[in-house]
Amino acid sequence: MTEPTHAEAHDGSLGSRLNWLRAAVLGANDGIVSTAGLVVGVAGATDDRSALLTAGLAGLLAGSMSMAAGEYVSVSTQRDSEKAALALERRELREQPEAELNELTELLEERGLTREVAREAAVQLTERDALKAHARVELGIDPDDLTDPWHAAVASFFAFTAGALLPLLSIVLPPTDWRLPVTVVSVLVALSVTGWSSARLGAAAPGRAVLRNVGGGALAMGVTYLVGSVLGAAGVGNG
Repeated sequence: MTEPTHAEAHDGSLGSRLNWLRAAVLGANDGIVSTAGLVVGVAGATDDRSALLTAGLAGLLAGSMSMAAGEYVSVSTQRDSEKAALALERRELREQPEAELNELTELLEERGLTREVAREAAVQLTERDALKAHARVELGIDPDDLTDPWHAAVASFFAFTAGALLPLLSIVLPPTDWRLPVTVVSVLVALSVTGWSSARLGAAAPGRAVLRNVGGGALAMGVTYLVGSVLGAAGVGNG
């Protein structure tokens, strides 16, 4: 009855993939909400297709570049910190091997092993790969699988772009009278999907996440449309 669980991944690759998927979903969600708010706000001020397209493209490019740059900086900082921690651990292993062995024993003991078993495990792990053992147990780092900031930046760029394309196309392709309702409906449906996906990836109940996502997106579009309408009534966007 329990055999299928033996095929589950235990090397951290599954968790890593889920983190990437969650980041992609959240990036797409940001693209949907921010671009929808922008183009709906402009639609409140003017029905000129070129103005809507210009605003949407500007928002898409600015948002995707901002997301990519922010992710690159964030992951680079994390990677630098991990490298510094590994360098320190490598030096301590070289200069104080016995103290590090005792430390690893204590860490394993804190995880529920008896002193004798923890010591034996620490000795075996140290003989196999001391740095990797300390990195994983003490630091929570896999030295063979540090996050690549370029991968993170590119993934964020394309995730945001994919999300932003939906409201952009929805606002410029339909006839004038259909632009706003098509955009609102398509955005709310997309937000329902991303809300459900993020909840499932996090092993949470999807209902509340979907409501939060849809409610936040609807509020953003409502506020920006109201502001755009006021500005349009004041003559902004008509000359």
